[in-house]
This record gives sequence, structure tokens and C-alpha cells, in this order.
Amino acid sequence: MQVRHVATAAAIVLTLAGCQRTTSDGFSSSGSNLAPLEAQPVGGVQSGALPPPSSPTGVAPTQPGQFPTAPQMASATPAMSAPPATALDVRKEGMIGNWKVSNNGASCDMFLTLTNLGSGSRGGTRGCVGALTTMRSWEVSGKQVVLKDLSGSPIATLYKSGDTRYDGSLSSGGSISLSR
Repeated sequence: MQVRHVATAAAIVLTLAGCQRTTSDGFSSSGSNLAPLEAQPVGGVQSGALPPPSSPTGVAPTQPGQFPTAPQMASATPAMSAPPATALDVRKEGMIGNWKVSNNGASCDMFLTLTNLGSGSRGGTRGCVGALTTMRSWEVSGKQVVLKDLSGSPIATLYKSGDTRYDGSLSSGGSISLSR
């Protein structure tokens, strides 16, 4: 029984010994030889009126609260040409899978999925040359299929010309067709 009391007393002493207060540098606050820091002078504060606010274009307003109209930015997406009147309706689900690509006489393979990538769906090419090597996504816009690069810029637009055929043009010029 005495051993139990001795062990309990030792545990209490060790616990209280761990509760001693020290400074953040590990030295006892009562034995520190560090002198307190003296206040340093601060430069004077300047005062004055602020210039009038400017608009997002950097031009000051002509009247209070009125800003000139910001110049219109050119669209990063080139305007798509309208598909021909004979273009058939496009269903995104009908585009899924592998396609044989004919690009200015050269041929390669393209695969299209429904996996989201940016504003479109994931796609890619194998064995293609030129701009088609950068194709990473696609989307249906009206009666057109738009092929895009990784940054989302259109590289080609196609329209449905038959049950298993799409024809169109590359943004850089030239013709492209997809078939199964």
C-alpha cells in the first residue's frame, strides 16, 4: 500500500514540475539578462487630398458618378460561320466514340467522350498533324460541332452532313471531315 502512495505522490510531483512557466526562448523570465527594447522614432505622417477616382479604363469620370464606356474587347472565340441549310440536327450522344478524320488529304483518328473538360467534353486525336494535335475538347453549338484546344479556343467547326459524316473547316484554314 505504501508503494502505491509513493507512486501517486511521485506522479503528482512530476505533473506539477511540468507546469513551470518559462519564456518563449526557454529561459526563466526571472533569470533573463535581456534588456527591454526601446521605442524607435517613426517618420511623420503625411496628409493631403486624394486624386479623383479613375474608371476601370483609367480615364477620370466626366461628371461625378459617370464613367465613360469601356472599350469593347475583341472576342477570344472567332465567330463561327453558319452551317449550310442542308445541315442535320446534332445530338451530343451521337458523337461519342471513335471517328476517322480526313484533314486536307491526311487521315487520323479522333475519339470523343462525355467527360467534362472546361465548357465542353473531353476528346483527343491520334496520328493527326497541325492544329488537330492540340484538340482536347469539343461541344455542340446549335447544328455545329466545335473542336477546341486545351485553352478552349476553337480549332475547327463541323456540321452533320449524313448519318455518320460531319464536314467543316479548321480555324486556321482548310477542310476537315469526320466519318465512321
